[in-house]
Amino acid sequence: MDQKQETAFEKINNAIKNSVSVKLLSIGFLIAILLIPQSMIRSLIRDRQSNQFKAVSEVSDSWAAPLELTGPIISVPFEIVEVYQDKKTRTKKYAHFLPDELNIDGTLSPETRKRGIYEVIVYSTDLKLNGSFDQIDLTQFTNQPENILWDEAVLSIGIPDMRGIQADVQFQLGKKTHRMESGIPAYLELNLAQSEPRIDYHVDRQGQKQTGVNARIKIDPKSEKMDFSVDLDIRGTKTLMFNPVGKSTNVKIESSWPHPSFTGQFLPDDYEITEKGFTANWSVFDLNRNYPQQWVGKAHAISAADFGVNLYQPVDNYQQNTRSAKYAVLILFLTFISFFFIEILNKKKIHPIQYILVGLTLTIFYTLLLSLSELVGFSSAYWIAAGIIITMLTLYSLSMLKSKKLAGFMLFFFTLIYTFIFVILRMEDFSLLVGSFGLLFVLSICMYLSRKVDWYNISNKQKVENATV
Repeated sequence: MDQKQETAFEKINNAIKNSVSVKLLSIGFLIAILLIPQSMIRSLIRDRQSNQFKAVSEVSDSWAAPLELTGPIISVPFEIVEVYQDKKTRTKKYAHFLPDELNIDGTLSPETRKRGIYEVIVYSTDLKLNGSFDQIDLTQFTNQPENILWDEAVLSIGIPDMRGIQADVQFQLGKKTHRMESGIPAYLELNLAQSEPRIDYHVDRQGQKQTGVNARIKIDPKSEKMDFSVDLDIRGTKTLMFNPVGKSTNVKIESSWPHPSFTGQFLPDDYEITEKGFTANWSVFDLNRNYPQQWVGKAHAISAADFGVNLYQPVDNYQQNTRSAKYAVLILFLTFISFFFIEILNKKKIHPIQYILVGLTLTIFYTLLLSLSELVGFSSAYWIAAGIIITMLTLYSLSMLKSKKLAGFMLFFFTLIYTFIFVILRMEDFSLLVGSFGLLFVLSICMYLSRKVDWYNISNKQKVENATV
């Protein structure tokens, strides 16, 4: 290569190195490249969260599924006798009756179970049910009272997971006590359609059979009112739900869990939450739901009207990790812009490789945060990871910029930006507002610092300064 060609090459090389446009395009390209590992980190968070869901499901399989209580319900069989061409046919049907009044008073005792590094909230509950049934009247279903089979009536309570029952179920109806048997007979055609459990993992309910307890009872058709009571000692996982089968349903739940999340179609009429636990009361009437007090067969399904409480874990590491990962682009952008202004205002040269190393360090923060949060909680993990990354980037800035003043500025910058992101993560309701004003503040600083920069003559000034030197 002759001297002229070498001189031309050097001019092109210097023009590229000193071009602000090329530098900005390079920074944008590097940010786009660094988004690839960021997407991989989000996938990793989803995988770890999936492992948590599996752990919850495994504990639920060995403890008991979420509880959704339905009942009590009285089912009375009757026959429809028809005569056609001297042939008599009998069709047996079941009429279902819901209680006029249903009161539930329960104490929910939470426990924490661990599967590996994952914690799962389970509970035991002592439920006291009492109320009354109005007089059982089948005149709206049949005009053949002699064919009503009062001695074959069945009392049933829907319970999705029988493993949760911890004691014998004795049902007091009127003056007689009935021991409940396992299962709900299929011939009752009770449509206890259960909704998806309101918990943070998926349960496949396809082909699920209706489960619960039942007892054969004998009903006196002349009885105008039947009082009942029953105690249930049942355990479940995370969620406790009720179906308002009473014409008037009143539920009171007390628990030592300080972080309840009330869920379902109805919120409590009143509740109290303290550090020692919570108390909640619901009152639901028959007009608030989509099924009547009595029907025949599968004419109606008891569904879409449940309510209850979820034992919420306030620190969801994976949710917080996912939210923090969403700010990765913002941190990359602000960091690269800061280094860019250092180059422009302090006449420093930063190579693209150095930008990449800084970007990769910022990316590693999220894997470090994820792994630590599974062990020490999100808040502690955040500050540990942030401290490590800030220290690394500050020392690297000192080596790269050869200036303690600029390295101190980068220390202040990284401390500020990670503190800012942490505040946004904690302020869920106002995160957008705080983030918007924070970005506006950063933009105003950039505008202030660049107010006297002659962007069109940066290269020429650098050439003059180099010639003078």
